[in-house]
Amino acid sequence: MIFGTLGRYFFGRYIVTTFWFFLGVVSIVYLVDFSENAGRLSGLPGYTVSLGLVMTAVRLPLILQQTVPFIALFVGMTVLIALNRRRELVIARAAGISVWQFMTPFVVGAFCVGLLTTLALNPIAAWGQRQAETMEADLRGDPSYHNRLSVPWLRQSNGKDDTIIGAKAILDNGTTLMGVVFIHFDSQGNIISRQDAQSAKLEDGYWLLNNVVERRPGEIPDHKSSVQVRTNLKQDFVSQRLAQPETIAFYDLSNRIKVARSFGISTNALETQFYSLASQPLLLVAMTLIAATVSLKFSRFNQSRSVILGGILSGFVLYVVTVLVKAFGSSGVVPPFVATWVPVIVALAFGATILLHQEDG
Repeated sequence: MIFGTLGRYFFGRYIVTTFWFFLGVVSIVYLVDFSENAGRLSGLPGYTVSLGLVMTAVRLPLILQQTVPFIALFVGMTVLIALNRRRELVIARAAGISVWQFMTPFVVGAFCVGLLTTLALNPIAAWGQRQAETMEADLRGDPSYHNRLSVPWLRQSNGKDDTIIGAKAILDNGTTLMGVVFIHFDSQGNIISRQDAQSAKLEDGYWLLNNVVERRPGEIPDHKSSVQVRTNLKQDFVSQRLAQPETIAFYDLSNRIKVARSFGISTNALETQFYSLASQPLLLVAMTLIAATVSLKFSRFNQSRSVILGGILSGFVLYVVTVLVKAFGSSGVVPPFVATWVPVIVALAFGATILLHQEDG
C-alpha cells in the first residue's frame, strides 16, 4: 500500500500538511518567545533587538521539539478529516482498502517525523540551548540575578579544608559557573571564609574566580579581580555532575551515561532523556492513531465537535502523562526505561484497540 500510487498520495499529503503546521508553529513560537525575551532582557544595558532575534532563533529548536507530539496529533486529524470531507477515504474503502492499509502512509510519515526530531532537531536544539544560556549570562553579567536553573551544589576536599560550591547558572557543560559561591570549612566543620564571584572557570587543578568578594569572620570584605582556588575535581566529573540533559545531543547521551556511571553519578536524568528521545517516533505514531480514532468516521458536512475535542483531550492527556512519568524517571522514583516506554506502548495499544473496535467490531 505504501509503495502504491494511493499510498504515495496519502504520504505526500501528510508530509505537506506537516510542513505547513511546522511553519505556522515556528512563526507563532518565534513571535511569542521574542516578546517574552524582550520583556525580560530589554532593560539590560547590552540588549539590542538584533541580539534578541538571535537569542530567540537559537532557543527556537528546543521549544519546537516540545511541540512535535501536538503537531503530529493535529496533522493527523487535519489530513484525515480533509480526506473524509472530500470522500477520498470513502472511495478507498469502496475499493476494498482496509483502514490498516490506508493508515500505513500516515503511520510511516509520523515515524519519519519522529526520527527527524530525534536525529536532527534534537542536536540542533541542544546546541541552541547552550548558546542561549551563554548569551543570556554574558548579557546579564551580574552574579546576583536569580536564574531559572536549579544547579546542584558540589563538595570538594583538598586535605586541609572542605569547600562547598554553588552557582546560579551553568555554562560549557558545567565547567563554567555564573553567580558562584565558594564556602570554605576547616577540619572541625567551621566556616573560615566565603567567596562570591561573578564567574568561575574550571582549569587544570584549580578554579579561576573572576570579580570576587571574599569574606572572613570579623574582617571587612575584600574585593579582588581574580582568585585561584585549588581543586581535585576533574573537568569530566564536573561536566557529568552539572550538565543539563536538555543541552546534550542524542548522539552523546549514551557516552555521557557511561562516563557518569564510571564516576558513580546518578544517571537517571540522562537515561530518561535518552529513552524519551528514542521513543519519540513511536509516540508520534501513537498520536496519529489517536487522531485516526476521531477522524475516520464519515460526515457529510463536518465532524462532530465533541468527537474532535475528545481526540484533542486524549492527545493532551497522553502528553501530560508522558511528561509527568518522565519527571518520575529523572528523579529515580520509576526506572527510566519504564517511565518513558510504558506510556507510549499503552497509547499505541489504546489507539489500535479503538480502531479495531470501530472498523472490525
